[in-house]
Amino acid sequence: MLDRDAVALDDPVGESLRGHHAHLARRIGRAAGYLPEVATFSTVSADPDPAEWADLARLLGRGEFADLFSCPATPPADWEPVFTLDGFQMIYLAGGHPGPADAEPDSGVVELGVGDVPEMLDLTARTRPGPFWPRTHELGTYLGIRENGTLVAMAGERLRPPGWTEISAVCTAPEARGRGHASRLVRALVTRIAARNERPFIHVAEANTHAIALYERLGFVVRKRVTFRGFRTP
Repeated sequence: MLDRDAVALDDPVGESLRGHHAHLARRIGRAAGYLPEVATFSTVSADPDPAEWADLARLLGRGEFADLFSCPATPPADWEPVFTLDGFQMIYLAGGHPGPADAEPDSGVVELGVGDVPEMLDLTARTRPGPFWPRTHELGTYLGIRENGTLVAMAGERLRPPGWTEISAVCTAPEARGRGHASRLVRALVTRIAARNERPFIHVAEANTHAIALYERLGFVVRKRVTFRGFRTP
């Protein structure tokens, strides 16, 4: 049960761009990436040759950021490293933990749309849950919690490999922390994802022990270690 159809999670960016997010993709040859204001993630095949790296460089442009996410392939030597971050890929263990899938709908959780983008950008800029751009909300459903009309917490759907949906951008404003907002939002998203007969998964930085503990309480388990990497094209 734990690894059902999990092979799609070995290349979550590529699988998403070839499938559910094909309408948000740009590509040259076998190199692909999201449209710039949607996400920075790009991908190559499992064993790319020099021509494929050249295609990705042309796709992104000279001196541009290449966010390879968890892709293990090593770019050519003239690609400048920008960052390396160790983390985990976690999956929801359906039926293995009493939690999100069994929760009643939360009336305090609201669906966010294009009109909420300025507030979503402000919240993610203040809390830094990961990259979030003006069109990131087009990747899937984003939910929020408001206090006195102000957006203080949000989370949403990002990568969509076949049979799976990633939960991402889980964040709470500093003044609203400690009230269970992140748990409420993740529970609501798990319920929605399960209703589509898909499985939720999450990526989290290894150093973010507080978030890892939260996800474990909600029924997620570590599937594998991953390394997130970014480069600058030559």
